[in-house]
Amino acid sequence: MTKQIVIQGEAGSFSHMATLKIFPKAEIKFCATFEEAFLLATHKPEFNLVCPCENTVAGRVPEFHSLLRRYSLQIYSEHFEKISHNLLGVKGAKLGSTVKNVHSHIHALGQCRKIILDQKLKEVIESDTAYSAKYVAEKNDKSKSAIASELAAKIYNLQVLKSNVEDEPNSNVTRFLVMGKKTKHPEFIEEKNFITSCIFQLKSIPSALYKALGSFSGYGINLCRLESFTLRNTFRQVAFYIEIEKHIEDPVMQKALEELGFHTQDLTILGCYPASSYRSNN
Repeated sequence: MTKQIVIQGEAGSFSHMATLKIFPKAEIKFCATFEEAFLLATHKPEFNLVCPCENTVAGRVPEFHSLLRRYSLQIYSEHFEKISHNLLGVKGAKLGSTVKNVHSHIHALGQCRKIILDQKLKEVIESDTAYSAKYVAEKNDKSKSAIASELAAKIYNLQVLKSNVEDEPNSNVTRFLVMGKKTKHPEFIEEKNFITSCIFQLKSIPSALYKALGSFSGYGINLCRLESFTLRNTFRQVAFYIEIEKHIEDPVMQKALEELGFHTQDLTILGCYPASSYRSNN
């Protein structure tokens, strides 16, 4: 049976590239916004969502944590994708002569400052990199260029004017998560590395965060991520997203989560999944 995947963005986006690496033969549904993609995966359990959550240069995806809390999709796996930006143009476009403008997502533009300044290009901010390539192809104007993936160049029949135009080559990596509605997790094997992700909201008492984190330190459990984000319609309290280097069925982890429950008013387990080999190799 063909895997059905939903992603945010146009064909040729970096999410599209990552999905093809994870699920080479997947049937892909493209959505305009992250919320639309989350909604589809929530209402149609046959779809899995592939979503970027953070980037080594741009940081975390702004909407990601609030959408995770709102829709409570389960995380099944993680994937790290190296991002390589390319300057694309229509046939006959040339750097240094015809190309005057560059279209792309604000983060892509920010990651390619050197070539933009060197070529004195006027920046035009678009919704995403793949849309930028699609727009340039549709306009068929030699003065316009786009910063996007090599896949986008192939899809929209654009020429690569210059490859690897990012300011920091080899250091731009995006982490993607594969998620879905159904609750499932891999078998607990003690010799393997796993990540468990949770979102919790603390009780409003002194030292609540200190006590909550003590639930893990007391059992020698390592947290590889701790992030706070504001809750909708209030400045008074925040929620916390954590990633824990333990399988949820590990007896020690069970004790830690039980203790964590005493210090929280809301605790949501978002999934347990194998730790990517990228973690240990980089």
